[in-house]
Amino acid sequence: MNNTENALSKITKDRDRTNILKKHEQNLLAFLVQHIPSWINSDMLTAIGLAGSFVTAASFILASYFHRSMLLFGVLGFALNWFGDSLDGRLAYYRNKPRKWYGFSLDFTVDWLTNILIGLGYIVYVDKWGRWELLGFGFVVLYGWAMITALLRYKIIDKYTIDSGIFGPTEVRVIISLFLAFEVIWKGSIIYSGILACVILFIINIIDSLKLLKIADNRDKEEKNNKKSA
Repeated sequence: MNNTENALSKITKDRDRTNILKKHEQNLLAFLVQHIPSWINSDMLTAIGLAGSFVTAASFILASYFHRSMLLFGVLGFALNWFGDSLDGRLAYYRNKPRKWYGFSLDFTVDWLTNILIGLGYIVYVDKWGRWELLGFGFVVLYGWAMITALLRYKIIDKYTIDSGIFGPTEVRVIISLFLAFEVIWKGSIIYSGILACVILFIINIIDSLKLLKIADNRDKEEKNNKKSA
């Protein structure tokens, strides 16, 4: 087993991914964890990821006061967010220094802050177009719903998954980055892309919630049968 294969086995052993970019993303992460300087730790990477979220939020604000081309800084922000958020836990596992519950709690908190920052940035940018800022609120609520579903799934099946089918956080970053680029080219397109994002999130949440309820019902039946057997 070469170094890359060894790194890949370490960073994927605790996580089952289903997202469409899984193979390419995991290979890239396996390469990066081997080359990150030893003085950089997981908490620093988490801070870099959060800083990327602030950059994305700031890009919306700058675009609203200056020019919409400032939204391209949001793409950079998402890249920084991916770098920090995707590598913090993976680096800990690669270096055999995982802090499962600490990392889980910190990541979940930072992910929620990222969700709020992006929603607020969107609200500021579209405020001049009337009531469309509700789309930013809708995105925060719907993404929060997805996060709650992930937590409930973890509680019920003791397995934490961050993907919904072929879509995961990385795919969401790529899609929103494309929305930002489209807005730079076609002013006002971010309204329609915001509607599309909310509709897709709503459908995914409904499907995931129904699946979760079925899993929960099966667990209830299993526990009931086990009590009868006991």
